[in-house]
Amino acid sequence: MNAFLQRVWIGLAATLIVSLAAVVLPDHIQLADDGRIHLGAPAPSPSTAAPAPESTSPPLTRDAVEEAIRTAVSAALDPAQGRPTVAAGTHSNRTGWVAVREQTAAPSEMNAICADLERQGWTLNPNGDRPDASRSYRRGGWYLLVSTRGKTQAPSTTSALTDSQTYLTLTGLQLDLSDLPLPEITVRIG
Repeated sequence: MNAFLQRVWIGLAATLIVSLAAVVLPDHIQLADDGRIHLGAPAPSPSTAAPAPESTSPPLTRDAVEEAIRTAVSAALDPAQGRPTVAAGTHSNRTGWVAVREQTAAPSEMNAICADLERQGWTLNPNGDRPDASRSYRRGGWYLLVSTRGKTQAPSTTSALTDSQTYLTLTGLQLDLSDLPLPEITVRIG
């Protein structure tokens, strides 16, 4: 019985690790037809299609990302109806914007913002996103998350939301994932 439980726990742990890795680094997880999971950079193969390349745009500055956010928000509503989430001149690798919106209007406003980000050349990252609640984009070393999350995601310094309100947020992070060494691991589950 102990050996059986040990195998169950190992299987659960492996599944959790692979699931977390798939969310954090979706471009570095491959699932073979035989159930094998390969972690790390994809091996070049003539039979497999090349992954979608990262946008070839040059690295963006925080000011450029903030301008992209302002432009995208302007496509849906007046940016003055919200506020920046990171003070100007601080944290050169992150920025954001948040507004309290009516739940009925927030999804269409989020769709307009996302459409404008795509028009600006931001690349949609569909892995792990929920089209009705959040979408993430990448461009020039920056990642943007557009979200319409409710009370559970409320910053502690903001006033309470009513039952008909939600937060519309854009969060930008500059990440250089190329510096992370990825292990070349093949896991066989089952």
